[in-house]
Amino acid sequence: MKYDDVVRGIFLDRPNRFVAHVEIGGKEETVHVKNTGRCRELLLPGAEVALQRADSPVRKTAYDLISVFKPSLGWVNIDSQAPNAVVREWLSERDFDLVKPEYRFGDSRIDFYMEKGEERYLLEIKGCTLEIGGTGFFPDAPTLRGVKHLRELAEACRQGYRCGVGFVIAMEGVDEVRPNVETHPEFGKALDEASDAGVEILFMTCSVTPDSLKINDVKARRGRV
Repeated sequence: MKYDDVVRGIFLDRPNRFVAHVEIGGKEETVHVKNTGRCRELLLPGAEVALQRADSPVRKTAYDLISVFKPSLGWVNIDSQAPNAVVREWLSERDFDLVKPEYRFGDSRIDFYMEKGEERYLLEIKGCTLEIGGTGFFPDAPTLRGVKHLRELAEACRQGYRCGVGFVIAMEGVDEVRPNVETHPEFGKALDEASDAGVEILFMTCSVTPDSLKINDVKARRGRV
């Protein structure tokens, strides 16, 4: 996936999880942050960022903050809508008979439902932007919704679906994601239970630039991470 009309800026601060102050062309702008996670290790004063100019004249903010440069990694895409978009592109290149986003299962909407012959698949996507010591971790903030999705996938496995949770690693140089049990122990427990039920864990490595994100490789793992 590629963004149009992207500009560079310098991150200043983030007064709340929805907006940030960024210097663009020598002028301070209030911009929309397309990620409600903490991103504390990324959004540091002075960091170079990439922003997409909004196409709506009635918006309160003129730009969306989409990626951040981390010196030890390079560009990190923090757009929370990007993982699903890039996976949808990737799925369109696979040989599924049907790909349907936002599939209702139980009390949740799972990101993707697929069919191939008689097989039925469910795939939930999580974007990983937190890196510590060369390893990715998810989540960077507690996610009750994420726990719920893992439990729904475990139940779907018991009903005969083939299920996976895909971690889109939105940075280069990282090829594995572990549950961030220090931040949310329940997510780690739910991931173990889902894996025990047969849910595949997919590590989706990417190429990242200020204005693009592309899946390079997908490694499946069965068993606990």
